[in-house]
Amino acid sequence: MLIFLLAYLGGVLTILSPCVLPVLPFVFARSEQSFRRSGLPILFGMAATFTVLASLAAVGGAWLVEVNQYGRYAAMLLLLLLGMALIFPAWSERMMRPFVTLGGHLQQRADRQGSVRGSLLLGVAVGFLWAPCAGPILGLVLAGAALNGANWYSASLLLAFAAGAASSLAVALLASGRVIAWMKRSFGVEEWVRRALGVAVVAGIVVIALGWDTRFLAQFSSPSTAATEQQLIERLGQRKAGSETADARIAPSMTGATHWLNSPPLDDEALRGKVVLVDFWTYSCINCLRTLPYLRAWDEKYRSQGFVLIGVHAPEFAFEKDLKNVEQAVRDLGIVYPVAIDNDYAIWNAYENQYWPAHYLIDAQGRIRHQHFGEGAYAETEQMIQTLLKEAHGDLALGGGLVQVSGAGAMAAAAAMERSPETYLGYARQENFASPETIRRDAAAEYTAPRKLEPDQWALSGTWQVTRESAVLKARGGAIGFRFQGRDLHLVLGANSGKPLRFKVTLDGIAPGAHRGTDIDAAGNGVIREQRLYQLIRQSGEIRERTFRIEFPDDGAEAFAFTFG
Repeated sequence: MLIFLLAYLGGVLTILSPCVLPVLPFVFARSEQSFRRSGLPILFGMAATFTVLASLAAVGGAWLVEVNQYGRYAAMLLLLLLGMALIFPAWSERMMRPFVTLGGHLQQRADRQGSVRGSLLLGVAVGFLWAPCAGPILGLVLAGAALNGANWYSASLLLAFAAGAASSLAVALLASGRVIAWMKRSFGVEEWVRRALGVAVVAGIVVIALGWDTRFLAQFSSPSTAATEQQLIERLGQRKAGSETADARIAPSMTGATHWLNSPPLDDEALRGKVVLVDFWTYSCINCLRTLPYLRAWDEKYRSQGFVLIGVHAPEFAFEKDLKNVEQAVRDLGIVYPVAIDNDYAIWNAYENQYWPAHYLIDAQGRIRHQHFGEGAYAETEQMIQTLLKEAHGDLALGGGLVQVSGAGAMAAAAAMERSPETYLGYARQENFASPETIRRDAAAEYTAPRKLEPDQWALSGTWQVTRESAVLKARGGAIGFRFQGRDLHLVLGANSGKPLRFKVTLDGIAPGAHRGTDIDAAGNGVIREQRLYQLIRQSGEIRERTFRIEFPDDGAEAFAFTFG
């Protein structure tokens, strides 16, 4: 029940988000009418539309984004016409004739008769506008919904979120009705109030159409609101990265895997009496790659003594669901232990996991005795492996101390310094985007880079199509810039065309030279041959803040996420 309460509270907070401000005039425009027959249906239509759109968005794929965008455009046009009708009552009569033909009668019924159906339809239109900008808590709810699939639990969470937003808007609507009624009684400005509301509606449409609601109003967001939202997010997330002693619960079965590599399927019978380490990973995750030297060393040292290491490959990006891509990565990374392909997230959900990488250590009785999320704590984990092996085999002699490993390339340990955050280029999780243009979702658009990037900012230049999880270059000559902190810079890249694509990297405007990563030469030249993580920069000598730029002479390049080490 707690998570539903937190989702509801997250919805209540959306009224304080600047992104929601342009929606308010559409609600307040009906504040002088009956709340039961006008305000309540508007809020119900808005909440219902949002819940349906968000539920479909969690599982429906890219096609729904297009549907949502077209619905958003239609909603903006409809509300623009309604706003103009508020300003010019005479024009309202002429405007309503096409609506009569189409069966809408929305303006006449909503304005003159307080029609429940007209208000409900208006709420549906407002729902299209509100759905894309409901805040960071919604992002977390949608991520969980997408991971768990279509079910009543996910839909109920989204409905609780929508109900919270509708509740706060209802309070605002009731309060605004009293204010407007007082103004009418005191000053007799009914007609001017009506026109002012119409101007507010039209201005709101302009703000939304130009993207100012998300790019400029955000600077006025309340710090206290952001802090409260962050606390709710942490409560919804429940767990933090790190080590902890598990509660000795029985480990879930491995039967949900869609495929197995390096081994036949491993079930409870095959693992009985073994000490098992379950490693959740995905092959383009830099944090996962940096744990691999330890995992391979543990597998080699303890396999003959009753230890089984299982890598559960749970994809983060769509291309990581391709079995051939995973098979190639397993070969390239030198992984010989069993790998369970968890494309349906069956094992991930059974473990209630939330992290890449995540390690669950299971004793010979099948109980989870230790778990760790993220990199690090290698000595602690290996000591626990030894403890569980000794419990299972009392006379077992484990010599040689702990393994000593040193990763190379992308598998080298991260530098102990402040680093730029992991940064996604797709709009679903996009942050710190600095190009002056507003992102056009799932459509090719021209972008430019600012003269100067601030720390941790990135920008596109050229013609790109930004999707939920990546940016795809649609015309040759595009580039990406990033002002980063850290020793290493990695970028997950793919070739949308399927053929090798060239690229060139510069660092502070010149060839990287000694600062080159393993996937480029000293002049900065590289080639995209498969969809994976590419190490592009490894600073040598003085490590400082730098400006990175990657240029693509051919179209078809696809960029997913930056990570740093």
